[in-house]
Amino acid sequence: MKNIQSKNNTVQHVEIDAGADQQRLDNFLIATLKGVPKSHIYRLIRSGQVRVNKGRARQTQRLQVGDIVRIPPVRTTTKTAVSTNNAALPNFEFLYQDDHLWVVNKPSGLAVHGGSGHSLGLIEALRAKYPQEKQLELVHRLDRDTSGAIIIARKRSTLRLMQRLLQDGGVDRRYWLLAQGFTKQQSTIEAPLLRQDEAGKRKMIISKAGRSAKTNFRELGKGGGYQLIEAELITGRTHQIRVHAQFGGFPIVGDDRYGNAANDEAFAVQYGFVALPLFLHARQLQFRHPHAGEKIMIEAPLDSSFQRALKALSISY
Repeated sequence: MKNIQSKNNTVQHVEIDAGADQQRLDNFLIATLKGVPKSHIYRLIRSGQVRVNKGRARQTQRLQVGDIVRIPPVRTTTKTAVSTNNAALPNFEFLYQDDHLWVVNKPSGLAVHGGSGHSLGLIEALRAKYPQEKQLELVHRLDRDTSGAIIIARKRSTLRLMQRLLQDGGVDRRYWLLAQGFTKQQSTIEAPLLRQDEAGKRKMIISKAGRSAKTNFRELGKGGGYQLIEAELITGRTHQIRVHAQFGGFPIVGDDRYGNAANDEAFAVQYGFVALPLFLHARQLQFRHPHAGEKIMIEAPLDSSFQRALKALSISY
């Protein structure tokens, strides 16, 4: 990345190099303008103050080598909790590390990206905690309240290879969930999902107008009227497992958007949960390493809340 013009309080014109090739414009700006709120960055894009090759651009536009990005003068925050208080950052459990990839066991309640009411997300925290890592990017996403294994690319070239692997079905993703009402040993739900925003919240519904979505479910154990289920993602749509579980008649325990509120309240009272978490955990990842070619299999341990619930229900795993 080359700054053609980079004086303080002036417009910058930045030439894109191979390190930022195919990166989304919004992600490029978030990484470049450290300390600038995401909401302000999106306003700059929408208002046309950020331009690519002298033209207006969308936040989702993919940058290419040689593109010139115009960045207007912005005021950055130099003293933020993220940059100055490293002790306040979460300690991450690494499940896998090499020169190209990290796999982290994301805790429930931590968004993968900051914004939307969450000032600090997983990727921002990792970048702050490991400032020597210049190109950290999320390969895929997990919901804020979903725990478990998530892949981080350490280089843009690795990100592109891993995303292609995901698109081609080369990453086997298995989730564990706790539900009530699953009556089969195995079940496949294939139902398209359409985004529908309600009161400022993103919600997915089953609709023929939506994108195709398929999930395989398999019972792993049961007890106390509840079931421990493995979900295999065939596609990877937003909230897919949660909506398919609801559609199949076995909503996930602790799902405040697609679950059964009355049943969840009874569960919390019976088993002593003050705040009931979402019992959905990204348990296992399998894929061929994009550089070395060997098979990688990663399993993320359950958090204490999930373990406690299974123990209370006498469900072994």
